[in-house]
Amino acid sequence: QIYSNEADPLKGRQLPVMYSSKEHGFFSISGNLATQYIQAVGWAMASAISNDSRIAAAWIGDGSTAESDFHSALVFASTYKAPVVLNVVNNQWAISTFQGIARGGSGTFAARGLGFGIPSLRVDGNDYLAVHAVAKWAAERARSNLGPTLVEYVTYRAGAHSSSDDPSAYRPKTESDAWPLGDPIVRLKNHLIALGVWSDERHAQAEAEILDTVIAAQKEAESHGTLHAGGKPSTRDMFEGLYAEMPPHLRRQRQQAGV
Repeated sequence: QIYSNEADPLKGRQLPVMYSSKEHGFFSISGNLATQYIQAVGWAMASAISNDSRIAAAWIGDGSTAESDFHSALVFASTYKAPVVLNVVNNQWAISTFQGIARGGSGTFAARGLGFGIPSLRVDGNDYLAVHAVAKWAAERARSNLGPTLVEYVTYRAGAHSSSDDPSAYRPKTESDAWPLGDPIVRLKNHLIALGVWSDERHAQAEAEILDTVIAAQKEAESHGTLHAGGKPSTRDMFEGLYAEMPPHLRRQRQQAGV
């Protein structure tokens, strides 16, 4: 999907990071802010109505809490006790605006869930064990038909929002040094070493093995085409998989495209 080549499961219809997998239960990520919240709540409601044992989970950033979809999702999740886990990743910056703007200057994002009667938690987002414990608790609540949970993960975006973003234009270059949360991988590594179940040598070996896996996956993907060469999704794919019966105007467009 990153290369948008002939093997792209989404047939070149989505941005590289907006993945989806029906097989694994991943809905296609939306470009619009916070829309995944109401989609997750709706899916969770449908799951409960059909007596399905599956639950839903969705993630947004701190800036998306200022969108109306965030509040609509909380209303329906609370009213219908949807089996859903609603996650807010508070990394302090919504592109170029500080999280205090979306937060309204006071309180926490987790506290917003309380106003809707939704159990809400705030956790150190860079503490792997704390995140695992909270996520497990929230998932078990949903699976036990106890309704939704809102979780705020406090973390920090050390890098740029995207390759086109220059964070030094809106925040001090040394700001990240003031945040004490630390790298979550390093924190977990040090914790496991202190317990005697891990070592620097095993960590280095694991990193090398993971890098080899990533490089192998990259080469496999490139064998089907890259952004500059190789196979691309067929133009005909634009017209497929949309309607059970293709409407006349799309049939005409397909004929005009010669596919």
